[in-house]
Amino acid sequence: MLSRVEGEGALELSIKDGQIEKLHLRIFEPPRLFEKLLEGRPYTDVLDIVARICGICPVAYQMSAVHAMDGIFGIRVNPWVRSMRRLLYCGEWIESHALHIHLLAAPDFFGFANVVDMAKQYPDEVRRGLKLQSLGNRLLRLLGGRSVHPVSVCVGGFYSAPAIGAVKSLLKEFKQALPMAQELVRWTAAIPLPDDSQPFTCVALRHPDEYPLNEGRIVSSTGLDIAIDEYANHFAETQVAHSTALYSHLNGQPYLVGPLARLNLNFDQLPDAVRQLAADSGIQLPSQNMFQSVVARAVEIYYALLEAIRIMEQYELPSASCAEYSPHAGVGYGCTEAPRGILWHRYELNAQGDVVQATIIPPTSQNQARIEQDLRASLTSFGLDHDDDALRLRCETVIRNYDPCISCATHFLKLKVNRS
Repeated sequence: MLSRVEGEGALELSIKDGQIEKLHLRIFEPPRLFEKLLEGRPYTDVLDIVARICGICPVAYQMSAVHAMDGIFGIRVNPWVRSMRRLLYCGEWIESHALHIHLLAAPDFFGFANVVDMAKQYPDEVRRGLKLQSLGNRLLRLLGGRSVHPVSVCVGGFYSAPAIGAVKSLLKEFKQALPMAQELVRWTAAIPLPDDSQPFTCVALRHPDEYPLNEGRIVSSTGLDIAIDEYANHFAETQVAHSTALYSHLNGQPYLVGPLARLNLNFDQLPDAVRQLAADSGIQLPSQNMFQSVVARAVEIYYALLEAIRIMEQYELPSASCAEYSPHAGVGYGCTEAPRGILWHRYELNAQGDVVQATIIPPTSQNQARIEQDLRASLTSFGLDHDDDALRLRCETVIRNYDPCISCATHFLKLKVNRS
């Protein structure tokens, strides 16, 4: 089984009598086979291997995996470890969201071919995005040892704890960046986004005491509320003939994961400062306009900065950076909120702690059916009488809005239009 959507994207569109007769988003994936690669490996190899699944969100893969391993071994991590995992995830949200907003989404909405062209007219905004992304990367290096494929995470905690001086130094810079994050929220809220409201089901984690990152139950806007180990009872992956990427459905229907889904389902769990800024910026939630995802990412950047500041202000060196445990056989589950949405893992280990079976369901594959559904509705609203170049740009804008792990998120989409 393929563990992540990666590869080239193409769209086949058939229009007949002014209506869409067929719409197939084709994803051509190379056989990366991460789940099979894990089989037979010791559990200690898992975190380093799954981090290689994605260079933008390696923390998400490590966190979902480490929670599953903790569950198998019955590990109860101390408050320091829990906080540091949350802090590490904040860094990934900041760098990933900042990259997407400024390098991918904003050029679409302002009519530029790329961020280089946009920087000529909006130099301060692009610099702001790069500074925020850099802060996220520095937080990843502080806790993870490096910003890409971190190496400090281990089952039960971390291999080492950052020095107090290093944390205090980064804390000062995070506080100085708050005005930038606030302005980013106001800026994205003022972007003239297409008015393209559609009905869709939102799915995200939900925690009773905090905005979800590492922990929670899986909930939906249609009333689902389950423990993460019940995922397979409600969600199913299927193969379609026109794509090598798997499609996920909730009770047979497409659904949305990611920042807009999280915000729609968890807005009440944000701190007062974040909710007030959203209200003052004219942001209305819940939103059924997928293009509002760019605003949701900005809101989450501001939240992640505040949450990182809160955790770093309380930072102390731990008595132990990792819990003690004994490996044994079992089945464990992990589900955390990657920047692009929930990332679900299941592992079965034998008595020696070797992987017997692994299942990894990334957010992009979960959004795949929703993207197709969105393309159909958005193109119809946009107008099918536009020429192929205009339709291609609209399709690229819709697809990039999900920040998917496919090459057409950054390169031209191969579009074939059949008209009759």
